[in-house]
Amino acid sequence: MSGLEIGALMFALMFLLLALRMPIGVAMLLVGMIGYVIVSGWSPLINYLKTGPYFRVSSYSLSVIPLFLLMGQFAAEAGVSRALFDAANVWLGHRRGGLAMAAVGGCAGFGAICGSSLATAATMARVALPEMRRHGYSGALATGSLAAGGALGILIPPSVVLVIYAILTEQSIGKMFLAAIVPGVLAALGYMAAIAIQTRLDPEAGPAGPRADGRERLAALGRVWTVVTIFLIVIVGIYRGWFTPTEGAAVGAAATGVLALVHGGMRLDGLVSCLYGTAQATAMIFLILLGAEVFNAFLALTRLPVTAAALIAGSGLSPMAVLVAILLFYLLLGCLMDGLSMILLTVPVFFPIVVGLDFGMGTEETAIWFGILALIAVEVGLITPPIGLNVFVINAFAEGVPMAATFRGVAPFVASDLIRVALLIAVPGLSLWLPRLLG
Repeated sequence: MSGLEIGALMFALMFLLLALRMPIGVAMLLVGMIGYVIVSGWSPLINYLKTGPYFRVSSYSLSVIPLFLLMGQFAAEAGVSRALFDAANVWLGHRRGGLAMAAVGGCAGFGAICGSSLATAATMARVALPEMRRHGYSGALATGSLAAGGALGILIPPSVVLVIYAILTEQSIGKMFLAAIVPGVLAALGYMAAIAIQTRLDPEAGPAGPRADGRERLAALGRVWTVVTIFLIVIVGIYRGWFTPTEGAAVGAAATGVLALVHGGMRLDGLVSCLYGTAQATAMIFLILLGAEVFNAFLALTRLPVTAAALIAGSGLSPMAVLVAILLFYLLLGCLMDGLSMILLTVPVFFPIVVGLDFGMGTEETAIWFGILALIAVEVGLITPPIGLNVFVINAFAEGVPMAATFRGVAPFVASDLIRVALLIAVPGLSLWLPRLLG
């Protein structure tokens, strides 16, 4: 049996284990070990396990992950989500669908601090969903806008998945963060446009609220200036070289910790809760990293990534056709697993293929552009049926709203995402403009 056949067989086995509800990290670890033994035997596997997994999870670069997660925990404790939603609401709430637009804006702002889609969705649901229900918003629009808005956390920097992609592909974390800003803003604007269209067609789905005066608007902005300042310090500081990504994450975590202490009234039990939540999320991520390391080592032995790249290069397909096929695969895979798992599982296979194709750009720009497109495809997967994780998170908070209504509510946002993907494919400069400008 060839290496390509063994690799394909192990992929099928892993998806079978996932269908049986085995955790993705455990599934990748188990299948990777089985495949390694089939290809090389027990002794090489034992020798590899002595060193390979340790060097992966002990990398200094990965220390940025728990720090950004802690930053998000402190932000939630500080009440940042409420302040961001209120600030967006006083500016947009007087429009039809304004509360839903404010929820999207709040998700974008909180995602810039939190870096996690599921955490952004869950946190903003607690804040915004009761308000939308109280003002008579339809269940579909309320839950759909929050599920879609929560997905912004995976793209708007600092994003944990973006950090891991940069580490896997040996790209600059600062440049990846800059490249994600314009697509992230386009996503938020696209979602707001989708809400505006829905409420124009059905005004009862999202009735307008009262208009806030200038004093209320300025007061609301005054409550979020600290969040904006922290975001700018972290992103600009990392890119300008004032500190490394890990140091930037530490600065952000410390600043949001002070914010939680001063404005959020955090006490010892709140601090313990933040540390515990960070430890749980970090352990989950590192287990997936460990499984991916072993599984990818097995794939390297089978030469599946190299063989796949050679087959595609000799297939006669245009580079753009290959890219579209890969993104469609991401959309399908997003119906089955979370974003981090998708990136860890597929990047070792797809990345050599993409950077080997001629898109009229250098290798670094191609890597950055593909990373943003892949993350957007992963983001869309978070809200597509049958297993859009954000949809399930939001629906759990929406008592009395059928799951079918929530999936119906996210449909316009999925359409907005597909338009955005097409735009970013057609105009790579939208992703690369900021890295080029500040490079």
